[in-house]
Amino acid sequence: MCKDCEFSFDSWFSSSEEYDKLKKRKFLDCHNCSSKKIVKSLMAPTLINKSEKNSCQIKTKDLKLINKKIKEYQKFIKTNFKYVGNNFAYEARSIHYNDKKKDNKGIFGTASNEEMKELKEEGIETEIIPWIEDKNN
Repeated sequence: MCKDCEFSFDSWFSSSEEYDKLKKRKFLDCHNCSSKKIVKSLMAPTLINKSEKNSCQIKTKDLKLINKKIKEYQKFIKTNFKYVGNNFAYEARSIHYNDKKKDNKGIFGTASNEEMKELKEEGIETEIIPWIEDKNN
């Protein structure tokens, strides 16, 4: 907690000694006002009870269902769209700006976050979907 602005925030330290060492070297500061007047407060550890253990198992089941659904989407995309690999941004622009290149089949591939941002700014509709690589081990 910051003594200057009374802002309270969470941080993790490997030990109390580590906290003391960082405070002494003035490496700790407030996230809100940058003050170095930081003090520790009591922490409330998270404990897992039996009902929370069961909810973790449910989450694992949900994850498997989600992965299955993603793989179904991937199969649909691979069947109905043309794969353009790392040329996605170039191909998307070609389709958007050149009517002659348009066909009924959409495309899918890979683009960087920066390329996706640029495509959006140009008014080119794209979507990012989760992708699970096939494992043939």
